[in-house]
Amino acid sequence: MYKCKVYSYLFIEQIRLYMYKVSHKDEVFVQKRRPKNPIKFQVQLNDEQKEAKALILENPVTVLKGAAGSGKTLVATQCGLDLLFTRQVEKIIITRPTVSKEEIGFLPGDIREKMDPWLAPIYHNLYMLYRKDKVDKEMELGNIEIVPFAFMRGRTFVNSFVIVDEAQNVTHTQMETVIGRLGRGSKLVICGDLAQIDLKDKRDTGFSFLARLEEAVEGFRTASLEANHRHDIVAPILDVYKTFRD
Repeated sequence: MYKCKVYSYLFIEQIRLYMYKVSHKDEVFVQKRRPKNPIKFQVQLNDEQKEAKALILENPVTVLKGAAGSGKTLVATQCGLDLLFTRQVEKIIITRPTVSKEEIGFLPGDIREKMDPWLAPIYHNLYMLYRKDKVDKEMELGNIEIVPFAFMRGRTFVNSFVIVDEAQNVTHTQMETVIGRLGRGSKLVICGDLAQIDLKDKRDTGFSFLARLEEAVEGFRTASLEANHRHDIVAPILDVYKTFRD
């Protein structure tokens, strides 16, 4: 009888230990895989961009405003890679409006090939920030995913870092759809510049409405990038164009 009690006790302890290991498996797995040292990127952010990155890391939704060449996409992409490589998110979701007379469905190839013409700047930033072989591997594993706007409806992005690039060309309805896809453990960064709207009717943009959301919703923040990282001659040329349009 004594031996039976001992065996029963040992059996119960084994079950308890097994259940404990199972319940903590994911936590231990993440801790083992999470790198101890900061991720070393090939391009470093300036002080202004570092402040924007800190804002992104602190809030669920961040709007990045800035003129062409201010580094909006660069900052968003570095944040995404940082959180992915440190196992704080499971994947990066990248989406961008396809403002063109040619519908995406008529272009040849798979989804990535169809989106390539619009996502070339995203690839450029990814490869500029980190090794191409590593980035390509993450894409093959599905950890960096390209999602056309047409496929955003009906999905919920959990434990993900979502980048909406060229958001000034996102309509009000599309913007509502994108924000509504954000699931638990995720962050959303919306990059845009109201001076670069390509929509037929500029009043259709949903980017300008985001200022009202910041006023009403806690955790919804906006950062503006002022510095231009392109050639010094670009700014005065663009000023002339702006004066001509006005």
